[in-house]
Amino acid sequence: MSNLSLNARINHALSDVESLIADYVLIEEDQKISNGNVAICIITEDGTVYGKMYGKDKPRLRQSYKIAWTKASQVWLTGVKTGDYEKLVFNKLVDENANGIEAPDLIGWQGGQPIFLKDDTCLSIGFSGFRGVTDLEIVTKAFAGL
Repeated sequence: MSNLSLNARINHALSDVESLIADYVLIEEDQKISNGNVAICIITEDGTVYGKMYGKDKPRLRQSYKIAWTKASQVWLTGVKTGDYEKLVFNKLVDENANGIEAPDLIGWQGGQPIFLKDDTCLSIGFSGFRGVTDLEIVTKAFAGL
């Protein structure tokens, strides 16, 4: 797998995400949030954006992707998981606008995280549509082998 291009590795992970969604949508607490209409946004260090929406409800997919992009872009700017970064700002450990994000635009929900591939490539990833802990888990599992 290490010889594959970044694009191929990301596409492989996106397929794994789709497989994982099928399992998590069966969990009542996750299913009731978006009925399986979820989205992922991936931003590379150089600003290349990858994304995928899974499901059939276009308005809900649009909303899920909007949140996934907000999570991913915040991680891309800060290098810190969503939720954790807000704690830093609100505890005054980081200035509110230190990374170009003002408090009203912070996204405190879990689901945005930096993922490091085996070759130390950093991807800023946002996932939305399930509970935050599930969003994080799906991404971690899908990218684990890369």
